[in-house]
Amino acid sequence: MKNSHFTYLLILAMFLWGGGWSALKILTYDLSIEIIIFWRFFLMSISFIPILYLMKVPLTLNPTGAKFVASSSVLNVSFMIFSFLGVKYGFAGNGGVIITTLTPLMTFLLVAIIFRSKLFASQYIGLIIGFIGGIIILELNDLSIFLNSSNIYFAICAIIWAGVTLLSQYSHKHIHPVHYSFYISVIATIFSFIYAFDSDLMSVFEQGVKFWIAMIYLAVLGQTVATTIFFIASAKLGSQKTSSFMFLVPIFSLLIAWAVLGEAIHAHILIGGSLSLIAVYFINKKN
Repeated sequence: MKNSHFTYLLILAMFLWGGGWSALKILTYDLSIEIIIFWRFFLMSISFIPILYLMKVPLTLNPTGAKFVASSSVLNVSFMIFSFLGVKYGFAGNGGVIITTLTPLMTFLLVAIIFRSKLFASQYIGLIIGFIGGIIILELNDLSIFLNSSNIYFAICAIIWAGVTLLSQYSHKHIHPVHYSFYISVIATIFSFIYAFDSDLMSVFEQGVKFWIAMIYLAVLGQTVATTIFFIASAKLGSQKTSSFMFLVPIFSLLIAWAVLGEAIHAHILIGGSLSLIAVYFINKKN
């Protein structure tokens, strides 16, 4: 598959991720965090079965691949917990902006520190533009928005997902990206089941249609489809370029939150979103 095809798939994945924040907000209305986390990972695992069947590639897992899977599983569960807390006590749109604006910065920082890699001037420009875009979207005249509890949760999520992105890039040498995503979801399901064992897991069947639409969207489209695309693209394009596409999520998350949840949208959001698009261009610009 050509790199340009991965670009289009990543844009689709970012759109699906953007909608995931509104879906998660809907899920926080009636049930506790442990119940939602378990069913999200359980449905995600089930949704992989037809994909694995169509691939017709035998499932394998060597010791090195198992280490990547275990590490990413822990990070994925942690990400879900902190994102749930952030959305429950804050705004879905803010989560999409803060996490996706900070994650590429954290990823580039991790790569630079761990591998001592040098960045091109255009990539530095892209990161700066992307960060400014996030500031404009949230109308930050100071940093107080990062000091309330919900936004601290989102900032932690950005650090966690930077680690997930980096792990996914190097895991492809030891395990197929789709198998990688499947194993992560299965192990996360087991972890979350232990976490939610004493909860009323069957209470989800008392929920209405809106709840189940949000749950299926989050587990299947927002996770199985979008995350698998992200992992495959990370293996092909590298963690730095792949993470740069997350600058697209803020505009998608805010637009969908406006359409679905009625959260306000203003001119500064469109301006900041446009800068995020420009940031993606500069980071992926050939040097």
